[in-house]
Amino acid sequence: MAMRTRLTWQQEKCLQNYLGGKRFCLLYKASVQKFSSQNLLCTCDSQGPIMIVVYSENCVIGLYLQEGIRGKEVSITAFALQETGFSLCAIGTDSPYLLFLIRKNSGLCILLDEKTVAISPGIRKMLRLPDHNDVTSIQECEAFRCDELLDERMTRGVAVLHSNLLQALRNYKPYGDLVQQTRILLLGPTGAGKSSFVNSVKSVFRGCITHQALVGCDENGISDKYRTYSIMSKDNSGPLPFVLCDSLGLCENAGLHTADVGHILKGHTPDRYEFDSMKPITPKHPNYIHDPLLKDRIHCVVFVFDINCFELLSCELVAKIKQIRRDLIKRGILHLALLTHVDSLDRITKADLIDIYNYRPVKSKLEVFHKVFGFALSDTLVVSNYDSEWQLDPVKDMLILSALEEILYTANEFLEDLPLNK
Repeated sequence: MAMRTRLTWQQEKCLQNYLGGKRFCLLYKASVQKFSSQNLLCTCDSQGPIMIVVYSENCVIGLYLQEGIRGKEVSITAFALQETGFSLCAIGTDSPYLLFLIRKNSGLCILLDEKTVAISPGIRKMLRLPDHNDVTSIQECEAFRCDELLDERMTRGVAVLHSNLLQALRNYKPYGDLVQQTRILLLGPTGAGKSSFVNSVKSVFRGCITHQALVGCDENGISDKYRTYSIMSKDNSGPLPFVLCDSLGLCENAGLHTADVGHILKGHTPDRYEFDSMKPITPKHPNYIHDPLLKDRIHCVVFVFDINCFELLSCELVAKIKQIRRDLIKRGILHLALLTHVDSLDRITKADLIDIYNYRPVKSKLEVFHKVFGFALSDTLVVSNYDSEWQLDPVKDMLILSALEEILYTANEFLEDLPLNK
């Protein structure tokens, strides 16, 4: 029968973050392999970095040995997990064997054969443990090998997928060659990450961080013009066959006028048109496109939301977005949702981004989002935009490219469904 850890999912994610992104492999469990220091030491010998966890009635206490248990002196970090939070402290270098064999006057010693752990008052204070006595009874003890979350195999897999996605998107063609470039409209609340997504896509294809679309944290937003952004490849071979269209943010009583959405969808709005939240564009505007072609129209709409903030949107704004969705459905325009800042969710690690849709907090967020806005789970994408980074990250790139691929597939479905006479 396979051994299972007593660590909860939340505790494990907390430890992964604080220990620099680790995957834990359970090697020893006292209730199965006996409460024996010798058994623990023999099991963990030559296993590399080791984490030892002891469970008492009121808290979880542990040690992290970055160099493993071999050698005369290794760096040792102690930690405690309690309902009030996580605490840790470095307790210097020592022989790992002494941690299990000798009750010391100071520091920390796990006495497995006696089912107790001796902790000095100084360590107790640093770990914010109850100051009852220096000896705590042990209910269970577990030892884990600590592997890198992104090992060589996973890194290779990300690199291959990254390369395949880039190639597929460079080879993308709008359905039936009906247009030279697919046009994607980004809509969403102010500050959701529309312009950041534009910059992120441009950065991935250019191979370096770019900031062509202005991004900021002003409460009224930065984008006040309608902008259409072509995406250039790294080899400067010309624009790729899709365009990202950025717009003024949606607000309750200001921001992008709902009538302007209709003009953009039909292709009447010129690039660099400056929005007026009080009145939409009219045919009298000098650059109004009176007879737009299919190439001027929007072929897919993407609603962009901050995954941390969509639940805080006002009822008025939620109603406004739902009304725009109803108008899109009447027009037969396909649309998706894109949730940004997924990397800022609690206790997330880089390895979680690789399989992000199976990450428990993300699944919970998607279910809540579905209840609020009605988007199907399959029509809801997540990304981590480039906001403050100076270098590209292949895991982030993979998320951005995967989302873009789904968006372009959806645009092609719209083009494919157009009546033949149009």
